[in-house]
Amino acid sequence: MVIHLPASTDESLSGERLTPKEIVRELDKYIVGQHAAKRAVAIALRNRWRRQQVPPDLREEIAPKNIIMIGPTGVGKTEIARRLAKLTRSPFLKIEASKFTEVGYVGRDVESIVRDLTEIGVKLVRDEKARLNHDAAVRNARERILDILLPDSRRPATRPAFVGASGAPAEESPADTREKLGRWLDEGKLEDREIEIDVKEQNFPSFEIFTAQGVEEMGVNVKDMLPGLFGGRSKRKKMRLGDAREIIIQEEADKLVDQQNVAREAIERVEQSGIVFLDEIDKIAGRQQASHGPDVSREGVQRDLLPIVEGTTVNTKYGMVKTDHILFIAAGAFHVAKPSDLIPEMQGRFPIRVELESLTEDDFVRILREPKNALTMQYTALLSTEGVELRFNDDAIREVARYAALVNEKTENIGARRLHTILERVLDELSFDASDRAGEQLSIDAAYVQRVLADIIKNEDLSRYVL
Repeated sequence: MVIHLPASTDESLSGERLTPKEIVRELDKYIVGQHAAKRAVAIALRNRWRRQQVPPDLREEIAPKNIIMIGPTGVGKTEIARRLAKLTRSPFLKIEASKFTEVGYVGRDVESIVRDLTEIGVKLVRDEKARLNHDAAVRNARERILDILLPDSRRPATRPAFVGASGAPAEESPADTREKLGRWLDEGKLEDREIEIDVKEQNFPSFEIFTAQGVEEMGVNVKDMLPGLFGGRSKRKKMRLGDAREIIIQEEADKLVDQQNVAREAIERVEQSGIVFLDEIDKIAGRQQASHGPDVSREGVQRDLLPIVEGTTVNTKYGMVKTDHILFIAAGAFHVAKPSDLIPEMQGRFPIRVELESLTEDDFVRILREPKNALTMQYTALLSTEGVELRFNDDAIREVARYAALVNEKTENIGARRLHTILERVLDELSFDASDRAGEQLSIDAAYVQRVLADIIKNEDLSRYVL
């Protein structure tokens, strides 16, 4: 099955052609299980496209159906949201709710969520424009490099070249020399030649100013008012032509992009298809009986977040951004607190509740085998760079999954992240010696896994520290 990704900005905003079943099938390539959560995000995404099809007067009244994912760490909550954003080329921001505090306390301003998401949207659109203009930027960079190598080669000759007795010019014209250098440049013969170029300085001074608008917005205004102080100056540097080419191509690509159009498209994309993943929302859910202490601050954070989730307008350096149709996906383990411990207004803004299941040993086996980015494939690819051919036997995969489930049961349950710690321990010796074992074929079997992990698993105190 092939997902028809949108080619234009308008289609990417609407999620056109991405049906819920297609979205779920695409998510299945990377995430094992959790079908209910995949269905929920697929429906929420498709509803965005449906909203674009209704009459304009009703379109603005249809609010996104925000989602709360409930489940322990390491079961795929973040990955589902991240893959969803990548599918639709949507601006995506993952932020932890516990980083914010209510007004008057030390912490981040909640409006920084929208400012950060807008920055991501601008970079997304700018990169897309740069890819479209890449060929033109490469051509312009080539001409600019030739101008550096031969500053006067484009000027018309003011006098004819000296003609010798044979009737041939005694010297090459600047145009001929430029053409020859151009051929050498295309053939890669000038990569090590040193040239001088003007490079913009990027080392911004680091300081913070606390204002009512927050640290982030004040920093933006100062940079706009004093461009010469913040990266506006250029410094002449001498470097290899091969290294300078990428800098020049980037500068030429920036010249071909209309920055005002980029900002306008980015704001539209953020407003219509932006996704905010609000992690650890259970950390700001106070229990109902608590009426003083830290729980008061938790409720204050919720009330500060509420306008962003409900829909408000935030001032950014690129313009005003409305949050009415940004999709918010909240997540938390909810071991102590419950979704009902959120303030009623916040509960009402997250109408969809999805519970993700804890991962079993069989799930771990599938995670190690099935996804396109499976850990076993990652380690095999890493060691292949050293000339080592690594292979995981089926019994080894089953044994790793068994140990991961066992350690999760005995200690803290961190879900699929436990597979990382187990595999790192299993492959520690091979990874260290791989550079000396080029050309070898290595098979990991159950006996090898047991030999490496048996002593650690038996000692529960040691396994808490090591695994």
